[in-house]
Amino acid sequence: MTETTKPPLIEAEVKTFQSRRRLDRIARRHHHREGDANDPLLTREWLVTNGLGGYASGTVCGIATRRFHGVLISALAAPRGRTMMLNRLTETLIHSAERGGQRTVIAAEEPVEGDLELPAVHHLREFALEAGLPVWTFNVNGILLRKRLYMPHRQNTVYVRYELLEGSGIDRVTLEIAPGIHFRPHEGLLAGPQVEQYRFEARDGLYEVHEDTGYPPLRMYVDAPASHFNLHPERARELRYRIEQDRGYDFRGNLYIPGEFRIDLTQEHGATLVASTEQVEVMKAMSPRYAFGAERERRRRLLSKSDKRAHEGAAAELVLAADQFLITPEGRLRDQAVSHASGGEMKTIIAGYHWFTDWGRDTMISLEGLTLTTGRAHEAGYILRTFAHHIKDGLIPNMFPEGKNDGLYNTADATLWFFHALSRYTEQASDRPTLRLMIPRLLDIVDHHLAGTRFGIGVDPADGLLRQGAEGYQLTWMDAKVGDWVVTPRRGKAVEINALWYNALRLLEHWLRTERGHSPGDNRADEIAAHAERCRKSFNQRFWNPQRGYLFDVVDCDGEPGKDDASCRPNQLLAFSLEHPVLDGERWAPVLEVCREKLLTPVGLRSLSPDSPDYKAQYHGDLRARDAAYHQGTVWSWLIGPFVNCWLRLHPEEKETACGFLDGLVAQLGEDCIGSVSEVFDAEAPFAPRGCCAQAWGVAELLRCLVLTG
Repeated sequence: MTETTKPPLIEAEVKTFQSRRRLDRIARRHHHREGDANDPLLTREWLVTNGLGGYASGTVCGIATRRFHGVLISALAAPRGRTMMLNRLTETLIHSAERGGQRTVIAAEEPVEGDLELPAVHHLREFALEAGLPVWTFNVNGILLRKRLYMPHRQNTVYVRYELLEGSGIDRVTLEIAPGIHFRPHEGLLAGPQVEQYRFEARDGLYEVHEDTGYPPLRMYVDAPASHFNLHPERARELRYRIEQDRGYDFRGNLYIPGEFRIDLTQEHGATLVASTEQVEVMKAMSPRYAFGAERERRRRLLSKSDKRAHEGAAAELVLAADQFLITPEGRLRDQAVSHASGGEMKTIIAGYHWFTDWGRDTMISLEGLTLTTGRAHEAGYILRTFAHHIKDGLIPNMFPEGKNDGLYNTADATLWFFHALSRYTEQASDRPTLRLMIPRLLDIVDHHLAGTRFGIGVDPADGLLRQGAEGYQLTWMDAKVGDWVVTPRRGKAVEINALWYNALRLLEHWLRTERGHSPGDNRADEIAAHAERCRKSFNQRFWNPQRGYLFDVVDCDGEPGKDDASCRPNQLLAFSLEHPVLDGERWAPVLEVCREKLLTPVGLRSLSPDSPDYKAQYHGDLRARDAAYHQGTVWSWLIGPFVNCWLRLHPEEKETACGFLDGLVAQLGEDCIGSVSEVFDAEAPFAPRGCCAQAWGVAELLRCLVLTG
């Protein structure tokens, strides 16, 4: 081990920044039977990330209900991407001879056939997050065992620490840990593997599992006074992943088990299992004790540099949750080279765990909450410059597919959100050089939109409004698509697209006048201002629906003049939630009231009013059923942000009321992925969490609004 300095923080409890979420047997027994499929120990999840896009995740009780649940999911270089390397650990306590050598499994599993097995339910005394990191306490016949899991920042390494707290008269117990392995893409097929696919090697206390199809080896060792490995390779029985089954995906799989570690535990000496896909020198650069202290200190610093209003309570939890989405995607080597050449770093934002990559729209919406509210403005600059490098034909990428270097550009709004994110960044970071560097690119974006660019995105010369749409594509944030079916195509002139377009034009006009030394009569700035004014006038003429007292969602649908969509959706809030409102002020109050009455819920806003014939109250079932409901009533957590902005614009003195709109989402931090915010919810009570269990823009907007109203 290499330890040139003392650990910056080694105490197990740091009360000044400790963020705890507890789930114990006493609280849940009032509502659920042990072994119930709705037991919180089975439905609540935890998540630990490594700053590269890699992670560890699972349920509180240990059952893997998703294909994404695992102990080590490494972020590997393209074309691999995020890869499942260590799926599970089967942990068994072996009592001393005085108790007859009794064996007790403390980790759960669920076979395809037979009854649900939750042995951990009977032994788990408490689950908690400490500084955002999971801690389990087990009680096995008076033997108290504590387990921690943590990952060092920017390493594909995981540490699992075991400590014997009380022995109930026993001086020593043996812990047996059997690793279950199936190297695969983290969302890949579950079938397999064959024992013959793997080769196990051991030397000098280091154990390696190899698979000869290009994956790196999985390296493991145990840091403990006394341990050894029993080698007897086998294929585990077929297991069931219940959430994958419910979602209509592949849900059966096996694991390769090379054998098990046997570790003697005493109250004086714990043990740590270390697993990694890094080089040996990297994974052994820090002792487990040092790595734990370093990670705790890093988290303490994250809180200390965030907005002062985020130093405690739910906001502090969200600062730590925000860190999970900010990554350095080192697998994208080309982008790294470009960033390093200019003296910067490549940074991006994972849109959601477990399956999303980085999306342009989500990144720009999330930027303020994840980086500026948390005191990480320099990372916001890296992110903006990274996306600016990818501008093509006046567009930033919609998303970067897993394991790819090139982005997809099928989006009409991500580029316009880029203007918003740049404005929030430059206002708070005062980074004028970056803004001046961006102006030529912003002008290029506007020119492409005025002339027309990909996917039918372009300004209609007849009225100055921005239209978009191409057959078979979903270009707005309401982007569900099943096969060839675009569920909510919204082709035409969408309300939020034009609100974003107007905001972008006004921002650019201002920057042209202030950053380039132009006089008020400068031709280019005046030209941009004229386009903005024309857009504003046309917007208020075309989008106001006097019969219903709110805004049309889309006008000139499918390019047909006068064909308007009167669906009541939250998109209209962007008409006065942004820095430069396009909607005339006298119409703000009726729009806000309609959205409050029809769309607002305790956990965000419905995507469609319940009085619509297309309204869906629940988001569940297979892929087709879910996508049919995705934007047809399903509640989205991030939309609370625009709603709060609009509320405070009309009621600036009513911050307490605005804060009250956040209570349901704050309570949700104890649900689904503990300490984070779910992507979506059912549209009716009890508003069950759905979709991604940890979503970037949900975390970002809740955190931003808590600080804004605090």
